[in-house]
Amino acid sequence: MTAERQIRFWFFGLLVFLILLFFLSSVLLPFVAGMAIAYLLDPVCDKLEAMGASRTIATSIVTLIFLVVVLLVILLLIPLIVGQAARLLENLPGYLEFARAKVATLLTMIEMRVDDQMLEKLRSAVLGSADNVFSWLTTAVVGVLSGGVAVVNLLSLMVITPVVSFYLLRDWDKIVERVDGWLPRDHAEQIRELVKEVDLTLSGFLRGQGTVCLILGAFYAIGLSIAGLDFGLIVGMTAGILSIVPYVGSIVGLALSVGLALGQFDSLTPVIAVAAVFFAGQMLEGYILTPNLVGDKVGLHPVWLIFGLLAGGTLFGFVGILLAVPVAAVIGVGVRFGLGQYLSSHYYQGTGRAAAQEPAASAAAADAPSAAPEAPSEEKAES
Repeated sequence: MTAERQIRFWFFGLLVFLILLFFLSSVLLPFVAGMAIAYLLDPVCDKLEAMGASRTIATSIVTLIFLVVVLLVILLLIPLIVGQAARLLENLPGYLEFARAKVATLLTMIEMRVDDQMLEKLRSAVLGSADNVFSWLTTAVVGVLSGGVAVVNLLSLMVITPVVSFYLLRDWDKIVERVDGWLPRDHAEQIRELVKEVDLTLSGFLRGQGTVCLILGAFYAIGLSIAGLDFGLIVGMTAGILSIVPYVGSIVGLALSVGLALGQFDSLTPVIAVAAVFFAGQMLEGYILTPNLVGDKVGLHPVWLIFGLLAGGTLFGFVGILLAVPVAAVIGVGVRFGLGQYLSSHYYQGTGRAAAQEPAASAAAADAPSAAPEAPSEEKAES
């Protein structure tokens, strides 16, 4: 098979995969979630297997512990988060009025420094856009909370996902071996090297950055609750989840928590304490968590990651968000490989360098055979 036909074949296979993913995205969530769980827990099973346990026993132990942890989180945290989210939606009109009052006070302060016509345009623009922004935020939050349950389908997640993850985790090594046998023989070794690089990038990000998100979410939630913020738990957990993209979680969490603190407290001291929680969390992330848990092996730029998450969510919903990071890792490794091939090709180096190298190579080749016949002639002369 020629290279052109191979490219056509794999392009057609990728197109079919994307079409199936688009039409089946509504039922793929438990399977994608189970695959992600199996991928994350496979190293733990490998360690237990190395200690002498069979693969089935190791898989059963790891899956059982994982389910117990998830159930504890659901029983302890979910009711608190849902309760705080409901209270936040109830108090949102009050925060809107508070924001309007602050904006009106600010406009009054600058009223004497701006002409009346410009002031009226500024007032109508700011107050009108504030209503639109808060209305959009309210609709978005309600849509996430109500539609998220329908999309995620808790029943399928609680029943199908553990079964899928168990069987994938038990047969993970067999699946990898079987897929390796399907690789095209001419390029198998090169594909293995690329897959290893993808695995290094993906595992470093998911396991490392995922641990960072959990620690930061707990730190923000506990710190904001100690500072006295009414919705500290939900804001802290949201900031921790958004920390999957570096700096995004801390920035969004800081803006939300300070805005809520300004509406809740009468003095600036609690507001400063709330802001200090996020500055301390940013220092914890930058100097301790990320260097030790993630390191420099990820290779996923935050801008590329944000684009991948938004594109995946837009095209395939929640399934697309789950697949965004693996796809971003694969594309990143592929781009780096393609760039390396380009830099070593004549498309980058040009034909002039290759032409300059050819005479040197031909001259060296010409000198080698000319020296060979001289030795016998010298020997004959000496004799």
